[in-house]
Amino acid sequence: MSKVRVPRRHIAYRDHGVVIEIAPDYQQLASRADAVIREIVDRYPKTARMYDSLTHDPKVSACWDLANYMAVYKLNYNDHGPVHARIATAAAMQMMQLLARHGVAFDVVTSGAGDLDDAFLVVLAAELLHDIGNMVHRVGHIEYSVVLAAQLLPRWLGEIYPDPEQEQLILGFILSCIASHDGSPPPLTVEAAVVAIADGTDMTKGRGRAAFDLGKVDIHSVSALAVDEVEIRDGKDVPIEIAVYLSNSAGIFQVQEILARKVVVTPLKDQVRIVVSARPETPLADQRIIQKVVFENGRFQVARDE
Repeated sequence: MSKVRVPRRHIAYRDHGVVIEIAPDYQQLASRADAVIREIVDRYPKTARMYDSLTHDPKVSACWDLANYMAVYKLNYNDHGPVHARIATAAAMQMMQLLARHGVAFDVVTSGAGDLDDAFLVVLAAELLHDIGNMVHRVGHIEYSVVLAAQLLPRWLGEIYPDPEQEQLILGFILSCIASHDGSPPPLTVEAAVVAIADGTDMTKGRGRAAFDLGKVDIHSVSALAVDEVEIRDGKDVPIEIAVYLSNSAGIFQVQEILARKVVVTPLKDQVRIVVSARPETPLADQRIIQKVVFENGRFQVARDE
């Protein structure tokens, strides 16, 4: 059990007919994410071993919990702890699986540093640890995450990789992913691209990466709470299609400012399509500006259902 207490409560704000609700707990999402991760990594023994090691390590748990305390309690941000880590990692594993099926080459393999299992391990470890620097401060959290991950990982990597040269190579790939997970600097490897994009997909019902002021109804808060569901699926003519379903058209702001911004600066910009659909419960639930848009080839386009 965590030694760090993060006070949470159910919050609902109302302004001019707009109701914004903040869920106090996303544990159900985390449980589903854990199941997705375990199902995919079951075929990659080194990756599965790393997942069990990191998720059962008390030091890693302490990093997640304190990062969450700083982000949620001190800054009124959304979750940056174990729940976000698992949700983003599940998305990353799904993306890796799709890329592998489409024959996309991973830099870990191309460089000679490892095989497909090693590429999955790099992405998994980086995604799980990419935000732990928030335990120090939100400002500079990326650099802090790199430093903290560099201290934590050798213990586990040394057990998985008996060859010290390969251990250091794998560590380097992981740290590169963490350093570029926000898109600045741009990711250099396919693995780093996956980490950055998967991080941006965690935007369901108030979990958007853009922070907003609690109690203030504006484009940031409405868009962050307008995302009903994010689905990662085979794009057929492209390896990855990310479907984002909105309860309000304002959610397009969240997609454009967070997710699309990351996609365009990665080596996967031509391998990922984002499809955004508005689906209110009733025709009166949302005065829709758009019905469906597609982000492809670096820009948003209005799309029509076939």
